[in-house]
Amino acid sequence: MTLDPQPAHDEQPVRRGRGRPRDPKTDERIIEAAAELLRRRGFERMTVDDVAAQAGVGKATVYRRWPSKDDLAVAAMERLYSVEIPDVDTGSLRTDLAESYRAVLTFVGSPQGSAYLKMSIAESVRDERIAALYRTATERAESQAHRMYERAMERGELREGVDLDCCVQWLGGLIAVRAITNRPLPTVDDVPHLVDLSLRGVLADRSPND
Repeated sequence: MTLDPQPAHDEQPVRRGRGRPRDPKTDERIIEAAAELLRRRGFERMTVDDVAAQAGVGKATVYRRWPSKDDLAVAAMERLYSVEIPDVDTGSLRTDLAESYRAVLTFVGSPQGSAYLKMSIAESVRDERIAALYRTATERAESQAHRMYERAMERGELREGVDLDCCVQWLGGLIAVRAITNRPLPTVDDVPHLVDLSLRGVLADRSPND
């Protein structure tokens, strides 16, 4: 019996890969383009065609990565919500609040920040996945603010039993209400007044005997 000869090395069958691996730089360009268009136009006016054109790729390249416009928007929003407010620790609650409020109001007072805020609110109502991302980003910022107040409490600047959730949420609530109702947002010039409101409330000054 004659055995069939083994194929020579250069005659071995070629194993084909499963396609070209995805280029992370392409993913990055698409996400950046989608995030920018979301900020400028909102979800309804953002198109996959425009994202592809701005990223310099074909529309099919976008759809291979994100099967729908909704999926792409969620990925882009995740990028937008990674923006961090600096963690301030000056050793004084008054100056901590002033620095934090200044950073927040500088951001929301910019064209990019204002668009981000309005788009976040609108898209959170439209899509629960985006609402979850926005909630996570908000909770991260609130946790950071909690630490600021807790340090103040440890220094004896804050009375026991203060509702820290209200302390860290009231300015964000004010900003959101004014954004939704299209009224002017607080500005950096309002920081001293807002800090006083946070620390002293609304009651008139009273003498120790009152």
